[in-house]
Amino acid sequence: MPLANWICTLPHKLRGLFRRRLADQELDEELRLHIESRTEANIASGMSPAAARRDAYLAMGGIEQVKEACREQRGFFFLDTMLQDLRFAVRSLVSRPSFAVIAILTLALGIGATSAVFSAVDRVLFRSLPYPEDDRLVSFGVKAPFEGIEFMLGPEYLVLRHEPGPFASMTSLTPSFGGDDCDITEQDPVRLSCALVEANFLSTFGIHPIVGRDFTREDDLRKAPRVALLSYGLWQSRFGGDPKIPGKMMSLNGNPVQIVGVLPASFEMPNLIAADLLMPQAIDEAGQDRTHPQLVLRAFARLKRSVTIAQATAALQPWFQDSLRFVPPQFRQEVSLRVRSLRDRQIADSRVGAWVLLGAVLAVLLLACSNVANLLLVRAVGRQRELAVRAALGATRGRLVRQTLTEALLLALLGGVLGCGLAYILLRVFISIAPQGIVRLQQASLDLRVLTFCVAVSLLCGILFGVAPALSKPAPESLVGRNARSTTRGFLRYALVTAQIAGSLVLLTGAGLLLRSLWKIQSVPIGLEAQHVVAAQISLAEHSYPDRAQQLAFYRELEERLNRVPGITLVALSDSLPPSGQSRATFYASIEVSGRAQTAEGTGGMVGFRMVTPNYFPALQIRIVHGRGFTEADRSPTEHPVIISEALAKKLFGNGEPLGRSLRFTAGGDTPGAWRTVVGIAADVKNNGLIATADPEFYIPWKNEPEVYPRRSYVTFVTSLAPAAVLPWARAEIAGLDANLPVEFSTMTERIGKLTQRPRFDAILLSLFAAIAVLLAALGLYGVVSFFVSQRTQEIGVRMALGATPLSISKMVLFNMARWTIAGVALGILGSWFCTRLLQSLLFQVRPHDPVLLIAAFLILVAVALLAAWFPARRAARVDPMITLRYE
Repeated sequence: MPLANWICTLPHKLRGLFRRRLADQELDEELRLHIESRTEANIASGMSPAAARRDAYLAMGGIEQVKEACREQRGFFFLDTMLQDLRFAVRSLVSRPSFAVIAILTLALGIGATSAVFSAVDRVLFRSLPYPEDDRLVSFGVKAPFEGIEFMLGPEYLVLRHEPGPFASMTSLTPSFGGDDCDITEQDPVRLSCALVEANFLSTFGIHPIVGRDFTREDDLRKAPRVALLSYGLWQSRFGGDPKIPGKMMSLNGNPVQIVGVLPASFEMPNLIAADLLMPQAIDEAGQDRTHPQLVLRAFARLKRSVTIAQATAALQPWFQDSLRFVPPQFRQEVSLRVRSLRDRQIADSRVGAWVLLGAVLAVLLLACSNVANLLLVRAVGRQRELAVRAALGATRGRLVRQTLTEALLLALLGGVLGCGLAYILLRVFISIAPQGIVRLQQASLDLRVLTFCVAVSLLCGILFGVAPALSKPAPESLVGRNARSTTRGFLRYALVTAQIAGSLVLLTGAGLLLRSLWKIQSVPIGLEAQHVVAAQISLAEHSYPDRAQQLAFYRELEERLNRVPGITLVALSDSLPPSGQSRATFYASIEVSGRAQTAEGTGGMVGFRMVTPNYFPALQIRIVHGRGFTEADRSPTEHPVIISEALAKKLFGNGEPLGRSLRFTAGGDTPGAWRTVVGIAADVKNNGLIATADPEFYIPWKNEPEVYPRRSYVTFVTSLAPAAVLPWARAEIAGLDANLPVEFSTMTERIGKLTQRPRFDAILLSLFAAIAVLLAALGLYGVVSFFVSQRTQEIGVRMALGATPLSISKMVLFNMARWTIAGVALGILGSWFCTRLLQSLLFQVRPHDPVLLIAAFLILVAVALLAAWFPARRAARVDPMITLRYE
């Protein structure tokens, strides 16, 4: 053990380096005697007491030198004793390698898991956002039933911008509603994600370009030359990090755009949507009409100093009440004002899950500390004689406490070092299995902040599990006989095991709830068939296909080409695909049925609609439960059929006959569209994900209609072959139409599977922590029962000599274990009752207080406890009474 030898010889090496003339331990007393003797002699010679003491100090070489010498002597003595404690702790651990390995691995498991989870949730719950004074940044706007995130209409935003009230600065961006694509159309064309922002966007968030300049107010004018700010990633990948990039031109969507600057590498959009470049909004302020608003914005602001969110909300109420005058009266009761912090906007959906994972892993850490504390308590019993001998030889209580704490802290630090390595591995695993969309998980790393947390947790663990053994007072009777027993801490050992069982039951119950919820989600019927169905999203660039006739011609040619591909049996087009939640929608109140007045209160909720080709329903195997599907004749400009879902049919017509009835709706304006005849009723399909209920929706034929023409599309086809065999041919056909068109294919099975990735991720992590907790509880129970057997070996031998059977001895051991197991289960049931309520927002069709899951967790823990206690019980039953009595 070279490291152990080096640590053991370290005090001797330091002694030769730091020892000086006054390093002797008896210097203080000798120095005091010399000074007092010289002082008394001076007073006897007639000097005043002050002069006599001053002369005595000067005779000893000066006051400051004496003080410095004494300080050196005391400091070295403390360092010397500390290194002695450390050397003894290393020797003690090396002499018992099995104990050291088990304790260090247990701590590494707890500290590593805790550090990994902390690094993931730190950026969500605790770390400041990457903006100066981020606590003053807010998102604000109107909350309406048709949009989950607050928004602002252009005219209302412009009115507020002239009198910002509680805001020191306010800015906006144009929402993408599915992503804004823009293409670099020069050499090596590439599709980018572009964001349209106000000129003061960066300054409001306190961000400055690292190269070039920010937007100016002149850049944001309607007819100003087009400029752009590059993201750091695009600057590096496309332009090689050229520091002279400002002022250069690039072709964007066929138009010249000047690059004016580069964003910092750490910059992120406030809505957390990745953007390759920023461009000015160039709002047409003169064209904004409060009675017919067209522009939708996401608004952000920086609060004035000392202004709270509640005060800002109150200050905006007059403006909000004035804006309600331009909202239709039937809709006003469903509209509200919302002002919330930027952090709340970003992590609203992740906060509960982050807290649950952090709480679970902290419980695992406490269980690991409990296990090590139990190990140290058991070890302390075996060291009673050693500590009693040291105390009898003059060791003070403080010295014994310090020695025990040194060993505990050494274990904790070694476990922390190993835990940091484990944390790195676990974090990489978390990131690799995590679904997209988890806030800032990809940014998680073991930086200085996380390493500091790891060290702090290690020291805290060392103090926690080292206090109880350190405070134990060696009993004098331990000096008498080599087998003196100590039972003063038996209750504490069992109490720790009880706490471990309780914590394990809580984690098991939570993991069971998430797993059952995941099973429920996966078994939800979605209303379509996903096998052998492949889909691809296509977005035609505006500069390449400037009018709808060209776009329709492209899609017609695409259908014909894909129908000729071997293995493809059906091809369909649509402007959205379930289960995406991205279908367009209209108010239920805007749907007008012929011959009937509208009776909906307020908006009546939202009704989604899709544009589809006739093969859409057979391709996805969506049942037409009544009537017929679309035909090619329905795509004629003179035909206006509509197919409604079962949910919409029930909502519109109740038990009446929908077929043949006519309806029309408003899509993107105040003027209703054409009257459409209901020709069929389709089965309900999950549009907004697997968890949400099937919303009412309707379908219209894919053709050139100004009010509903799609901005982007999906091509869907059914293949009789493996998708991997068909995709190269499909790509070649699309490339034959447009070689610069980026297309990503995915199977419908993959699309639907993505909806279960997040609940699966949460369930896997909590199940992992629950498994670790059960393992730690089993190890702790095994250790305590083994100690119980070893401590009562003589008693067991006497019992068996007096006629006790092996079965009765096993029952005695198991009964002792059962008392504390039952106590732990009782506490665990109580804890589960309170803790599982925190999971309610993460569950689907599962009650937080599910008795079946609670019973299952109880049975698992009891089985594990019996297994952990069975081996020591068998060993106790095999004790030979003659050997035991002869030994005693």
